[in-house]
Amino acid sequence: MSVARMLTGDRPTGRLHLGHYVGSIANRVRLHQRYESFFIIADLHMLTTRNTREDIAAVSRNAREMVTDILAAGVDPARATFYLQSAIPEIGDLNTLLQNLVTVPRLERVPSLKDMARAAGKDEMPYGLLGYPVLQAADILCVKGQVVPVGKDNAAHVEVTREIARRFNHLYGEVFPVPETIAAETPSLVGTDGQRKMSKSLGNTISLSADAATVRRAVMGMYTDPNRVRADVPGTVEGNPVFAYHDVFNPDRAQVADLKERYQAGRVGDVEVKEQLAVALNRFLDPIRERRARIEADAGLVDQLIVDGTERTRAEVRRTLVEVRRAMGLTGAYQQVRRRAERARRAAGTRT
Repeated sequence: MSVARMLTGDRPTGRLHLGHYVGSIANRVRLHQRYESFFIIADLHMLTTRNTREDIAAVSRNAREMVTDILAAGVDPARATFYLQSAIPEIGDLNTLLQNLVTVPRLERVPSLKDMARAAGKDEMPYGLLGYPVLQAADILCVKGQVVPVGKDNAAHVEVTREIARRFNHLYGEVFPVPETIAAETPSLVGTDGQRKMSKSLGNTISLSADAATVRRAVMGMYTDPNRVRADVPGTVEGNPVFAYHDVFNPDRAQVADLKERYQAGRVGDVEVKEQLAVALNRFLDPIRERRARIEADAGLVDQLIVDGTERTRAEVRRTLVEVRRAMGLTGAYQQVRRRAERARRAAGTRT
């Protein structure tokens, strides 16, 4: 590979939001011109927490929405390979081989897994969810990914991938690159409720595809300083979601500084601060909306990108799996059995 490969992606559970943007998509937009970029539509990962027939039936629609959001955010379709995870069964084969290179106690130390189980309303950890980082390792290593842009939650997952790659190479020879992580500049974004990170399951999101009126309604309903009952009461800026969003999405730094100063002095109301945030967010989202409209007007573009990318990726994964099986000696084991069977057939034919 002359150009280093990047692997990243999302579960197809609905449209992407501002939390996705700051946690991973901004990095992808910045990096995909530098790397050969693979974007996984991780529907097998989705099954670890959402596996009803209705969830599965929605994958096709959600995959199209997700890819459209990523392209609208600024990823060039000519420089990105999108693929549907479940359409490449060889990823599951690689997952089976890799799962023996990590222990249960090691996986139990991955902090986000219990959080994912709780968010999904599960009292006990499903086997598939415990193995989520191993399947993620298969995703990365199947295309020999060398860099992985990650949000805060997935950094520990990629560390498991690094350990598995080193363990495999030690046991069987150098097959896999040990991938490096590239952290997001803004690790996470608190939801509009001000309590937890932005998450579709919690209903505290602002979608990248939201129209201007929807954005304004969401902003005007945002959690602020609960102790501030009037505009003339000095407010707290630290930990205030409205100002956290200003810091990330409002490029007018002088305006943000002025709002903070007046807020802390009790000389500006929450309504004005939120109005200015709504304006800033809609300015940020306007180019994304324009690109999305162009993409949606090109009928069949997204579906064809997924089909072409999946076929290309499957060919890559097949080559990797052949190399893995050869390194492990699995191919040789069957060849030995087959040769003995063939010799026995020939000997039997000679006797008759």
